[in-house]
Amino acid sequence: MKLLLVEDDPTISVPLAEGLTREGFTVTVASTGAAALAAAPADLVLLDLGLPDLEGRVVCQRLRERSSVPIIVVSARGEEIDRVILLELGADDYVVKPFGFRELVARIRAVTRRMASPDSTVGLTAITVGDLVIDPRTRVVTLAGVTVSLTPKEYDLLACMAVDPGAVRSREQLIHDVWDEHWWGSTKTLDVHVASLRKKLRPEMIETVRSVGYRLTEG
Repeated sequence: MKLLLVEDDPTISVPLAEGLTREGFTVTVASTGAAALAAAPADLVLLDLGLPDLEGRVVCQRLRERSSVPIIVVSARGEEIDRVILLELGADDYVVKPFGFRELVARIRAVTRRMASPDSTVGLTAITVGDLVIDPRTRVVTLAGVTVSLTPKEYDLLACMAVDPGAVRSREQLIHDVWDEHWWGSTKTLDVHVASLRKKLRPEMIETVRSVGYRLTEG
C-alpha cells in the first residue's frame, strides 16, 4: 500500500515514515502542499494541516477534486478546526497530535482491508428513499434529480442507513459497519459526518434518536 505523508516537520516525518515502512507500507514524504499535489498517486494520504506554503484545507480540497483517495488529516491539539468544513472539503477522518502510532496503523489497515475486499455492489440496483437515489454500482447519489457530491465516507454512511430506511441504526453499529469493528477513534467522527450529510441533503432526512443513533427518512 502506497502512503503519501504530507508533513513539513522532519522530526515527525522521518521517524513516522520509518515506522510505517517497517509496517510494510511504501511511504512518500512531501514537506509542502505543492509537493503533495505534484506527488504520484497514493492509496492513502496522511495530511498535516500546518504546511509552510498552502493551507492544509486547500490541499485537501484539491486532492479530493481529482481523486477519491482516503485522506486522514493530522492536526495539532491547539489548532482551531471546523471539522464539518474539513470533512466537506473531502477528508475522511482526522487524528490529533500527539497520536498513538498503533492507533494510526490500525486506521490505515482498516482502509487497506476495505480496499482489498471484493466489490459487493456489482449488480445491485439503485436504492430509492423518497426523492433520494443511491446507485451502489457507480456510487452516485442524487436528490430530486440533482447529483450530490459526497466524500467516500459520507457515501458509505448514507448507503449504510439507506439499506433499511426508517430503521434506527445505533452509533456503535454505524461505527462498526462504516469505519471498522476495531475502531479506536472518537465517535465524534460519526457526528461530524452526519452533520455534513445533513447540510448536503436536507437536515430532516437524518433523524437523531436520542441515546441510540440515527435513521434515514424521506424528509
